Amino acid sequence: QTVMGAKASRDRLSKEDLDFLVANTHYTEDTISEWYKGFKQDCPDGKLNPEAFVKIYSKCFPMGNATEFCDHVFRTFDTDKNGFIDFKEFLIAIDVTSSGTPEEKLNWAYSMYDVDGNGWIDLVEMTNLV
Repeated sequence: QTVMGAKASRDRLSKEDLDFLVANTHYTEDTISEWYKGFKQDCPDGKLNPEAFVKIYSKCFPMGNATEFCDHVFRTFDTDKNGFIDFKEFLIAIDVTSSGTPEEKLNWAYSMYDVDGNGWIDLVEMTNLV
């Protein structure tokens, strides 16, 4: 037997996460809640693995070749480097890539090219991505 309200709370974003995302993205509470519903449909456990990421990223950016960039994009979105992208990492990354300032987009792109994370983009990193 389930405790009343237990399932509903898992299907909704916590107030703390919602407030954080409203403050750190260009999205409204309603828009964030809609994104979250879709995210939970694709990732019921709340963790986006690289395979599921390719599927979702392809939906967000249907014109590009998703698989070619996904391993680099996934690594850049996975800011805590735990091998999964949670909803906060996902939405912040989508926000930066779609509505971020030019500087935010540039920082994001730079970190995608800086594969080893040493703060420099060397020739090998550049040629692997281009």
